Amino acid sequence: MHRLTNVLLAAAFLPAVAYADAAKASSKSSDAVIRKPAMFKFGLERINLSSNENMGMLGTSYLVEVSPRLYLGPAAYGAITGQRGGFFTAGGEMAWHQKLFPRLELQTGVFVGGGGGSSASTMTGGGLMVRPHLDLLWKLGNYQAGISASHVSFPNGEISSNQIGLLFSADSNFAYVTPDRVGQQMDTKGRHGAGFDRVLATVGRYRPRGNVTDLSGAPATNSIGAVGVRLERLLSPSLYWGLEAAGASSGNAAGYAEFLGTLGAETPIWDETLAIGARLALGMGGGGLVSVGGGLLNKLGTYATVNLSRDTHLSLEGGYATAPNGKFRANYGSANFIWDLDHPAASGRGAVIVGNEWIFGTEHYFDAAYRDGSKRDIDAVVIKLNRYLNRSIYLTGQAHSAYSGNSGGYSAGLFGAGFRTQKFFDRFSAGAEMLIGAAGGGGLDTSGGAIVQPMAYLTMDLTKVTGIKLSAGRVKSLKGALNSNVADLSVNFAFGTGSR
Repeated sequence: MHRLTNVLLAAAFLPAVAYADAAKASSKSSDAVIRKPAMFKFGLERINLSSNENMGMLGTSYLVEVSPRLYLGPAAYGAITGQRGGFFTAGGEMAWHQKLFPRLELQTGVFVGGGGGSSASTMTGGGLMVRPHLDLLWKLGNYQAGISASHVSFPNGEISSNQIGLLFSADSNFAYVTPDRVGQQMDTKGRHGAGFDRVLATVGRYRPRGNVTDLSGAPATNSIGAVGVRLERLLSPSLYWGLEAAGASSGNAAGYAEFLGTLGAETPIWDETLAIGARLALGMGGGGLVSVGGGLLNKLGTYATVNLSRDTHLSLEGGYATAPNGKFRANYGSANFIWDLDHPAASGRGAVIVGNEWIFGTEHYFDAAYRDGSKRDIDAVVIKLNRYLNRSIYLTGQAHSAYSGNSGGYSAGLFGAGFRTQKFFDRFSAGAEMLIGAAGGGGLDTSGGAIVQPMAYLTMDLTKVTGIKLSAGRVKSLKGALNSNVADLSVNFAFGTGSR
């Protein structure tokens, strides 16, 4: 277990240091905006789970160039066809890019993460997934399409599969400034960071239709409470696309999760105070005995948004969700708090630089409670994104997926707020955060899915932009028996972005 932990940390730590060194080389002064090539990447492949079962798997990743031709970023994979809807993994991906011809590029790398689910615990073991790959992509302007040869394995489980898949990627860039400029003003053109313009915290509920049954064949009479987050980017003043993730927080569906892409349109109808819109979402979902077949899920909704201030809004949404290959059919409603990260149409205005952190690492649960009454230690991959409101207070969104402890399939999505002290002894800072969210799967006792997790931490800076963070706290299920001490060791990358 400790050797696996070291491997995960090394995969996150070494490229982060390279990122810091590359940042120094890219900028001659602290006033320069550092721009790194980046890409959103999507893949589809069929993996062999056993001699008589296949699963269609969708992969998504966001990769940033951390040194010449070396890319790093978060990634997630999940089932969309077969019998394993609710099978998810999350972690980090590293890729080396080499141009072969003007339009043909070779990419090779590896994904390391944790997950599983959908009654596949014996196949996934502790949940550690490794996916080395070799890709050939043909460049089509700002897009690329091609094929991928990969090997998917769960080293402490039973899955070991070779396959050929299809790939598509869209070029982007990751623009940032060094964190010592936080609070200053700058004139800027174009988006900063990953380029999303707003983030939504969502609280909602699915109400299954009368003839819907769960995986056991029993009528699905309980509504499912869900909490989640959406990231959206404007294509025009009226059109946008985005990504969303959510998990069950109530309704006896602990372990249900979804990850979708969304496309929407909206228009103001009352002096910029009220707007209406509609959106379509498509992606993968499942777990918690929800009958989604192979995992493909789509949603269609309409909403109204009230502006609370220039940067904050509240929307109410209602719609319909369906799993085309399963029995799940449900009406849904949600309340969404919207926070504008940027106003891209205001390109001529000065921007205030705000602080951000990307954090990758591993978290250990001590004596986690299982539904069968046993208790075991588990380890999970953690991915976090922090956005600061000022120099000390921040909001955070986090994803956790188990990779050891015979708990493959356990995952958690959390958001909350934190406080960080100013630096002491030149390179140390301390802080605390309070997290709430949804968790389930892997046999852990999180009845309903809702959890809380208070944490305290100490950070040591390694360079101007990278550091090591040691955290400790407790994770507690609001209705289940899970109530464990946790320890977290991670690497963080701090950066500043302009907010117009």
